[in-house]
Amino acid sequence: MSVRGNALVIGARGVIGGNLVEHLSGTDNWDVVGISRRGAENRPRIRHERADLLDLDSTRAIGRAAETTHLFYAAYQDRPNWSDLVEPNVTMLRNVLDSVDLLPALEHVSLMQGYKVYGAHLGPFATPAKESDPPHMPPEFNVDQQQLLERPQRGQSWSWSAIRPSVVAGVTVGNPMNIAMVLAVYASISKELGIPLRFPGKPGAYTSLIEMTDAGLLARATEWAATTPSAANEAFNITNGDMFRWQRMWSVVADFFDIPVADPLPMSLSEVMADKQQVWDAMVAEYGLEPTPYEDVSSWQFGDFVFGWDYDVIADTSKSRRAGFHDYIETDAMFTRIFQQLRERRLIP
Repeated sequence: MSVRGNALVIGARGVIGGNLVEHLSGTDNWDVVGISRRGAENRPRIRHERADLLDLDSTRAIGRAAETTHLFYAAYQDRPNWSDLVEPNVTMLRNVLDSVDLLPALEHVSLMQGYKVYGAHLGPFATPAKESDPPHMPPEFNVDQQQLLERPQRGQSWSWSAIRPSVVAGVTVGNPMNIAMVLAVYASISKELGIPLRFPGKPGAYTSLIEMTDAGLLARATEWAATTPSAANEAFNITNGDMFRWQRMWSVVADFFDIPVADPLPMSLSEVMADKQQVWDAMVAEYGLEPTPYEDVSSWQFGDFVFGWDYDVIADTSKSRRAGFHDYIETDAMFTRIFQQLRERRLIP
C-alpha cells in the first residue's frame, strides 16, 4: 500500500486498538497517535495521549493531532447490563465526532462494531449474518453508533467504514473482551490444580458453530477498509474464515497446555474462579511471570458470555471478499500462536 497517512487510534490500549496501533506503526505508511484513558509510553512513530472520552473538553483536546487523515474508533466501556452500554458508548463516539471539525485533513473514520448489530447477545439470530440484515429491537449501542456516524458524514469530504468482527483474540492483558486470555489462564490454573480441562459453558454451546477473529487479521482488514475507495461507506463482517465447535477445539487448547480433557461441566467462571487469586499469585512467584494483578489477567464474565452461546454464532464474510479482502487464518493455529506468545512474554507459565 502506498498511502502515507496520520492515524488517530481511539481506544489504543485494548486488544483491538492495541493490535491496530502495532500493525499501522509497523509499516512505512503511517504515523500513529493513540488515545486512551491510561496512556502509554511513546515510541518511534507512535505518540500516546490520554483522554476521557466521556468528557467533551477532554475529547476535543485530541484536536492537537490536526494532521490526522484517518480516525480509527475502537473505544469501549463495559457495563453489567446490555441496556447500560448505550449511554457511555454512544456518548464517547458523539464527543469524538463533535471534535472532527478540529481535524481538517480527515479523510476517513473507521468504526469498530460486532455481532450485537445482529442481536447475537440476545439469543439465536439468523445465520450466517449478513451486513444487509434488518435491525432488531433497541437498545443496541453498535446500531446507534453507526447512525451517529452516518449523520455528520453526509456532505463531508471524509468517508466511513464499519468493521464487524466475531470474538476477537490477541495478546493483551487488562482487556475485558479477550477470549484467548480467558482460555489461557483457565487452562493454566486447571493444570496447576491438577485437574482436567472441562468446558464450563452451556451444553448446547459445546456443539454449536462459532468463529473467531484474530486481532492481527482484524487490524489488516481495518486498514484495508479505511484506504480502499470501493470499501468507503460500507460495513463488513471480518473473521478468520473458518468455523469450529468447542467440542473439537477444546482438545487443541488442552494439548497446548499438556492437560487431559474431561467431560463438560456447566459452571459460572465468574463464581468458580473468583477465589483463585492466591493460586495465581503463587504461580506468578513460582514461574517468574510478569506481576500482573489477577483482576487484569482475564475477564471471567466475558468467558461466561461466550461459552453461554448455545446457538450458532457465525456471519457471512463474502462481502469483504468480493470487495478485495482475502486474508485467512486457521483458528487452531491462531490459538496455538497466541498461547505461545503469552508464554514467551511470561504472562502465563
